[in-house]
Amino acid sequence: MSSSLIIILILLASACAFFLGKKRALSLRAGLINLERLHSQPNHHGILVALWCVIPSLVIFFTWQCIDDTVLTHFAMKTFAAHHVSLNPTRAELLATELHNVISGKTSSDTAISPALEAAARRYLALQQTANRGLLVAFCSFFLAALGFAAFRLSPDLKARNQVEKVFHLILMLCTALVFLTTLGIIFSVLFESIRFFKQVSLFDFLFGLNWSPQTAIRADQIGNPGSFGVVPVITGTLLITTIAMLVAIPIGTMSAVYLSEYAQPRVRKTIKPLLEILAGIPTVVYGFFAILVIAPAVHNIGAILGLSISSESALAVGSVVGIMITPFISSLSDDAINTVPQTLRDGSYALGATQSETIKNVVLPAAAPGIAGAILLALSRAIGETMIVAMAASLAAPLTFNPLRAVTAISTQMVTLLTGVQEFDSTTTLAAFTLGLLLFLSTLALNTIAFYFVRNRRQNPS
Repeated sequence: MSSSLIIILILLASACAFFLGKKRALSLRAGLINLERLHSQPNHHGILVALWCVIPSLVIFFTWQCIDDTVLTHFAMKTFAAHHVSLNPTRAELLATELHNVISGKTSSDTAISPALEAAARRYLALQQTANRGLLVAFCSFFLAALGFAAFRLSPDLKARNQVEKVFHLILMLCTALVFLTTLGIIFSVLFESIRFFKQVSLFDFLFGLNWSPQTAIRADQIGNPGSFGVVPVITGTLLITTIAMLVAIPIGTMSAVYLSEYAQPRVRKTIKPLLEILAGIPTVVYGFFAILVIAPAVHNIGAILGLSISSESALAVGSVVGIMITPFISSLSDDAINTVPQTLRDGSYALGATQSETIKNVVLPAAAPGIAGAILLALSRAIGETMIVAMAASLAAPLTFNPLRAVTAISTQMVTLLTGVQEFDSTTTLAAFTLGLLLFLSTLALNTIAFYFVRNRRQNPS
């Protein structure tokens, strides 16, 4: 029995428990006199019975999913001892790998399988079937126990609503704790790897070095570049790309938001607004292909016509595509901020004799400025952290340049390059990727924090 089938059975059983519990509550309500009533709604009774059924079943199921392979492998390995096969730690690990290959069918037809290995595989499958039957029996038992408990436990005075709310409150707390712990895990994993990196490379050399060449010799006996880890060229390229992206996105995004909010007819707005939101959902890899196939050649050709030498991996080409990508974010969020401005402010401006453009300039935009600033900062953090576009269209080399027409690299590009095909995570080169990740994380965190401040300020002080 597959895991998905077991989950479906649990959900079906919980649905049945809900309807039966609700039916039981309705029957209790029908037997009450006019002045009496149930403490909770029948739906709450049904949900409570469903929770009695599904929570123990899910706990057992997920617990078994975590330990089933270890337990089944342990008992299956005893078959080798019965066939007088040596089971020292190294040999046991190798036999366990071969056992799983046989069970999963990954062995070739030409490979000879020993009788002991076949017996162990048969024992593993037999134990797995027995465990699945046991799980099914346990689920049925919990279902029947929940129904029996409901038959005696449900009463007009049962505070089913309170108990359901406590369960959902606990679930929400667990989800919040999971998100928090996951975030901490990401932060500390990157931080610890960065600390290892700075034990090998000076922090001063990393932050102020002007040469980024992380390629080093793989072995100690090889002759190669010792590696240079000055991050200034990488930061410069990232800032160039981000600056061009914002120069493209801010005017287009804000002006389109003003048009949709203040000038566009309702029919036009209903058409364009969803299109912008759809545009915001386009995968960035599509923008990457658009950059290398359309924008980069076009920029190069325009530069040739004007007599300029523009690289196909220039910051101008990459930044333009990143700007196109983040424009829908600025437009949509700015549109929402403008629409939150009270209409009374506009009416007051019109009553004083101001034109529509003057009202937008002197009343609407200042009132919506915190929201627009928050939208711009969120888009800025998205531009800095963009990966696919810069990984596909930016240069792998890291020259130190402030010329947007030359090839540049970005933090995301170097991270992808350093971690592509990596098998060993102890080298300085690999650790440099984690350090770049920490730098990128701190940058986006700071921008998101500032954006959150502006958005919160907008909500607290709408005028």
